[in-house]
Amino acid sequence: MESAAAREPRGAEGPRPSAPPPSPAEPPAAPRARPRLVFRTQLAHGSPTGKIEGFTNVRELYAKIAEAFGIAPTEILFCTLNSHKVDMQKLLGGQIGLEDFIFAHVRGETKEVEVTKTEDALGLTITDNGAGYAFIKRIKEGSIINRIEAVCVGDSIEAINDHSIVGCRHYEVAKMLRELPKAQPFTLRLVQPKRAFARLFGGRKQHVGLHLSTTLLCPSSSLVLEQQGPEVPWYVRREGPGRAGQDGAGNLRRIRHSGGRLWEPPRK
Repeated sequence: MESAAAREPRGAEGPRPSAPPPSPAEPPAAPRARPRLVFRTQLAHGSPTGKIEGFTNVRELYAKIAEAFGIAPTEILFCTLNSHKVDMQKLLGGQIGLEDFIFAHVRGETKEVEVTKTEDALGLTITDNGAGYAFIKRIKEGSIINRIEAVCVGDSIEAINDHSIVGCRHYEVAKMLRELPKAQPFTLRLVQPKRAFARLFGGRKQHVGLHLSTTLLCPSSSLVLEQQGPEVPWYVRREGPGRAGQDGAGNLRRIRHSGGRLWEPPRK
């Protein structure tokens, strides 16, 4: 007698096991976060240190600096790296290193000078800050401009004969100056970078004395800055009674003069 197993048709297969469910798709890898690039900055004439980040061009850089110090971006004439001095060798270029310290030079006093063009060239090298201000980068020794002491490297050229050139590139300003007729006076309106008070007076020289009244010591005292020459450190003399009624006459405190800033050694 044939068994039930024998009667089962040959080649018949049992039910196949179901395929495993597909594994859920792996989530895409999160993009790697860019490192924060934070730069230190100060106003060149003196300020606390600010920190800025998130800029990709000069206009954005100026906007960040202006925001850090509560000023308008249009107040900034140019920036130097690692020096608060008006040093065109330190002028901000296309690259900033992580260790670079940015000093912003802002608008100071406005001045007007009259120039007579007696030669084809005035002796100026002009550049611009990429945000609308052209300024003097170099003055040629013995040139027409070199003989005008009020004109300094770092001065921004705001107008020629009352015609505003704000927004012009440096080559446009240079072309305007080249096309001025010879033997005919013209006027330059210049804006000098704001400086610490030790350099507010005079042009390229610092042979001036300065007297400032102040209430820093006491309401009846005053602060006198003295300098014997441009390479000699400044001295501060307190006149009148000092704190607690002390007599401050002849009390000299030496100040190191460095590029328009005043620095006093810490008291021991």
